[in-house]
Amino acid sequence: MIKNRHNTISLFLVLVFGFVLFFIGTDGFSAFTAETARVKQLIDDKPKFPEVTLEDNKGRKYSISEFEDKYVFITFLYTSCTTVCPELEYNMAQVYDKVPSKYLGEDIVFLSISFDPERDDPATLNKYKDFFNSDGETWRMARISDQAELKSLLDRFGVIVIPDEYGNFAHNSAFYLVDKKGSLINVLDYKEIDEAAKTVINLLENGTEE
Repeated sequence: MIKNRHNTISLFLVLVFGFVLFFIGTDGFSAFTAETARVKQLIDDKPKFPEVTLEDNKGRKYSISEFEDKYVFITFLYTSCTTVCPELEYNMAQVYDKVPSKYLGEDIVFLSISFDPERDDPATLNKYKDFFNSDGETWRMARISDQAELKSLLDRFGVIVIPDEYGNFAHNSAFYLVDKKGSLINVLDYKEIDEAAKTVINLLENGTEE
């Protein structure tokens, strides 16, 4: 009887200890996965958009300062993708459509950035944008030709891109929201369209994401 009680107490202590370790290790259960933890860290760190040269669908070249005093809603893609990228951009189009038109181009710009600059030249991006009714102005598509600059942006924003031998890429996908000073302030689930649109609209109307 005493032995059973000791076993029960020992088991209880092991469970409690494991529970505490899990709580600490997952930052209070807010990070059940590595991806969730990564996103949480990005939002906490608020990295700055680095100095890179964007070349958009019209062949114009500029830095992120082109969008000074505007929020920037960003996706990362490559146009040869036949899996997640079309869904990502289609969902971005739905968020774009939910934002009141008075804010588009004035207070916020949508920007899709290709991480396949060799194939995604301005002409290709200009053609690709038409599949999603992007106007090329308030929603632009761009590439970063310099590989070192591209890598600096992907690394800073936690975008994982792994090429394969067939010219495709394994990559993570999300909506990235940059504030008017060029800092990343949120990473949103690209499948949660209504939630992403609500976050953007609240930010535009009230200056907060709540």
